[in-house]
Amino acid sequence: MIGFHASHEQISPARLLTAVQRAEQVGFAAAMCSDHFSPWSARQGQSGFAWSWLGAALATTSLPFGVVTAPGQRYHPAIAAQAISTLAGMFPRRFWAALGSGEALNEHITGDPWPAKKVRNRRLLECAEVMRRLLAGEDVTHHGLVVVDRARLWAPPEPAPPLIAAAASAETARWAARWADGLITLNQPEEQLRRVVEAYREAGGRGPVRLQVHLSYATTQADAEALAHDQWRSNVFPPPAVWDIDTAEVFDQVSQHVPVEAVRRVVRVSTDPQRHAAWLHEYLELGFDELYLHHVGQDQTSFLDTFGEQVLPQFSS
Repeated sequence: MIGFHASHEQISPARLLTAVQRAEQVGFAAAMCSDHFSPWSARQGQSGFAWSWLGAALATTSLPFGVVTAPGQRYHPAIAAQAISTLAGMFPRRFWAALGSGEALNEHITGDPWPAKKVRNRRLLECAEVMRRLLAGEDVTHHGLVVVDRARLWAPPEPAPPLIAAAASAETARWAARWADGLITLNQPEEQLRRVVEAYREAGGRGPVRLQVHLSYATTQADAEALAHDQWRSNVFPPPAVWDIDTAEVFDQVSQHVPVEAVRRVVRVSTDPQRHAAWLHEYLELGFDELYLHHVGQDQTSFLDTFGEQVLPQFSS
């Protein structure tokens, strides 16, 4: 299945709603969105609230939707569960949430210390367990890295929506197989993606494995490269930098001299829709069940119309 990724850190909520509606019209079969408080760069310049937008997007399309979110610091797990429950109750079987350990870029706003990665993973696991119990209708009290006092969702959704894991490494994917209903990762070198999928499946991971594909499409190569470099050069840094840098201003400073070649390692850049289609086929051959296409430009029109006409029909079986 080929879905559309809606990037809240790049596009205003109103324009993004129009884009996802157009995505359904041209043939995308699903959608997902980010959940950011801050953009990665001042050049991106947006920070719409995902949960408000999701209600509008689900109500004005028939697509299934997902969101990548980080409970534990910016969101108390009971509040995250309530938000998930509300959407899943209004739109049964159309919503999933991917849970990650987060980035300081979004989470530092609480003023709480930013924990080490191992602590964040333990906190995430606690949050996932709390949220799953709440979504099952249990009364929950929990004392650990997060604290929950006698919480209950009075009208939990039926069925409970999937809680999947967001993972970038094979190690995290293997760990996530213990608790997740599926997995999502983002495009990386092929061998690394293969290790992520294999680690999750070999550890007993259940549910679909999804991939967010960053791409840049334009009618000239120079334009496609310039667009990718302008919008996504702040996103080339591996962990722990991507987790620990806490403002868009610092991301902009450290990415001043990032070359186009570095961006091409994380963004598929081409003017040829058939080249993009070939890349998508390669991802499916690695074992991914669903691909979510993220055109890194702020104007989605040409991408949506071209891919709807020339790429999506190749995956419509």
